[in-house]
Amino acid sequence: MQVAGKIALQAVGVALLVASLVTGLVTLASAFLPDRYVATGVGLVFFGATWAMVWRKDDEAVERAGLAFGGLVLPGKLEWRRVGRDTRMALGWALVLALLAFGPFYVGWRYWAELVWHSHARFVLHMAPLAALNDLAGQVVLIALPEEAFYRGYLQSTFDLAFPPRLRLFGAEVGPAIVMTSAIFAVGHFATQHDPGRLAVFFPSLVFGWLRAKTGGVGASVAFHAACNVFSEALMRGYGIH
Repeated sequence: MQVAGKIALQAVGVALLVASLVTGLVTLASAFLPDRYVATGVGLVFFGATWAMVWRKDDEAVERAGLAFGGLVLPGKLEWRRVGRDTRMALGWALVLALLAFGPFYVGWRYWAELVWHSHARFVLHMAPLAALNDLAGQVVLIALPEEAFYRGYLQSTFDLAFPPRLRLFGAEVGPAIVMTSAIFAVGHFATQHDPGRLAVFFPSLVFGWLRAKTGGVGASVAFHAACNVFSEALMRGYGIH
């Protein structure tokens, strides 16, 4: 157990070093890439780090990190029954959380918009269906998927090995890993845009981490993360904040 504990702590040290490097790279990408390429560049950094630390390893490591995506990224015959089951579970949990969270979030957001931005505008959002689908695809592929793969798949899973979950919360075993990962997630967002409000992503990150623990994979956190981004972006555009 002592040897295993030392190995786990060494893995945490490596994970913190990798997280620092990734944060530095995405900060540089955000600062120096043209705006239209920032999301792509940042997403590639997260994908590259996740590939280096998880996906290039054996199937067991990928499964342990919750990054198998129903077996889609594993070699061998594809089990479509598993793909369908995992997809339904991910989308189902994302929908449940959206139904629970988006109403209260809207009320709080409107209060904040009136207080900070003095916005009393009516909600008006005009988007062509193709443009809406393009935005949704971008949120999933370029933002939610790479971020969740790295933060929830690699970091949270690594921290869980060193600091095993000991608290059962709404049916999921959770521990310090969710808080540690969320703190790094928030710092990363602040580093790319020096607005203290960016640190607030710490709180939805706790939910993303809970979904990772509850479902055993990152599919649900990817879906809910993308839904949160789409919803908040729609509010900002609809009320003319940007």
